Amino acid sequence: MDLQVIAKPEGQTGFVLLPRRWVVERSFGWAARFRRLARDYERLALTMHQFHFLAFATLLLAKGVFRATSP
Repeated sequence: MDLQVIAKPEGQTGFVLLPRRWVVERSFGWAARFRRLARDYERLALTMHQFHFLAFATLLLAKGVFRATSP
């Protein structure tokens, strides 16, 4: 995973859309559908990490991201 920090342009006034931010916002919106992720009831951080992995794997499978490719 590559994290990039996008700085505001100098002299900017008002709202300016940041590139690719919608991807992150969309992903958080998808994750909000899973009620188990709304609260942190787990004792171990690893358990919460696994629930996030499971939620996003479910979302990706539902959207057909892992389609079989023909040889």
